[in-house]
Amino acid sequence: MSDWQVISGGVTAPRGFRAAGIRAGLKPSGLPDLALIVSDVEAIAAGVFTTSVVRAAPIDYCRQRLQAKHSARAILCNAGQANAATGEQGWLDTLESAMMLGQALNIPSESVLIASTGVIGQRIKMDALKAGIPNLVAAVSETGGDAAAKAICTTDLVPKSIALETTIGDRTVRIGGMCKGSGMIHPNMATMLAFVTCDAAVSPSLWQKMLSRAADQSFNQITVDGDTSTNDSLFALANGQSRTPAITEMGAEAEKLEAMLTEVCQYLAKAIARDGEGATCLIEVQVTGAVDEEAARKVAKTIVGSSLVKSAIFGRDPNWGRIAAAAGRAGVAFDQENLRIQLGDFLMMEHGQPQQFDRAAASAYLKAAAAGAYLKEDTVLISVSIGNGAGSGTAWGCDLSYDYVKINAEYTT
Repeated sequence: MSDWQVISGGVTAPRGFRAAGIRAGLKPSGLPDLALIVSDVEAIAAGVFTTSVVRAAPIDYCRQRLQAKHSARAILCNAGQANAATGEQGWLDTLESAMMLGQALNIPSESVLIASTGVIGQRIKMDALKAGIPNLVAAVSETGGDAAAKAICTTDLVPKSIALETTIGDRTVRIGGMCKGSGMIHPNMATMLAFVTCDAAVSPSLWQKMLSRAADQSFNQITVDGDTSTNDSLFALANGQSRTPAITEMGAEAEKLEAMLTEVCQYLAKAIARDGEGATCLIEVQVTGAVDEEAARKVAKTIVGSSLVKSAIFGRDPNWGRIAAAAGRAGVAFDQENLRIQLGDFLMMEHGQPQQFDRAAASAYLKAAAAGAYLKEDTVLISVSIGNGAGSGTAWGCDLSYDYVKINAEYTT
């Protein structure tokens, strides 16, 4: 039984946050493409970013901002153009975007975080952005979380958001989150754009540590296609508007808050994997028996990222040999005589020995997962044990379908 409950509102569920999403003309499709999250007061800010050396201008901008100032009031995100590999002009566009929003909100530009998503190599359409910012600011409301979540989507089939509520002391505390991601997803932080809001009061260093640990157990554990983006960003704002005493060190209250933060991040991460480009089902790989959690997570990520495993699941082929092969090449030492593999309820290998199982029934299990897309029953569960260690880890991904190639073959044409 969890210590929290799901509530509505997304990023605007926590007190003191407003949001908006509008059509600014940045996307050729004419769909919503400009989002804003605003805190009523300066909020403690933390961030985790892509490890790619080819980075979008907003990545470098936000890294500098958060190193100099561990707080923010607003997050501005455009969809349509990634503003990555855009040279000096891309940097200047980012600075101008922050300045324009700061002026519109009457806050310092240093309190604005910027994120972009879309086609790499394309500058933001600055004329459209400039014209859209006044409309965006005018649209912010305490019920704007859903609109904001829609406005950051690119190839996503569905917007992704959640909000949770718990009690710390005698006060209600809420965490909301939204994200986008469907392709170019691979565990190398952060593999997408995600924005989290919280109304607790937390010290900057502790909030950053909490977010980094949550990312390691969520966004760093998903993969769709093995490609890490140039724009991957995870931001978290905590504005203290729940009026709880400040949490400055680990303890029962901090652990409760971090557990809820991790739950929000895991929900969003799985939503990205579930919505992988061309996907028909979510794959969850649970690994136990490793020497430590890092080793277990590494094996899980390797299995869920295997193109052969993903293809077999799309073909509804219970080919467990591909799972064994992926585990063996993960770079984690283990005795293959300890290897155990289970697909759903079907035991396929025990103590390194093949087991008899009903192949037709196992194939039907995979078909049923595809038929339950976007529902709880859409998950293919792979359980792997590699020894007797205490380390365990989970990773999430999706199958690899014909449509993935079609979507990405025609992405800019």
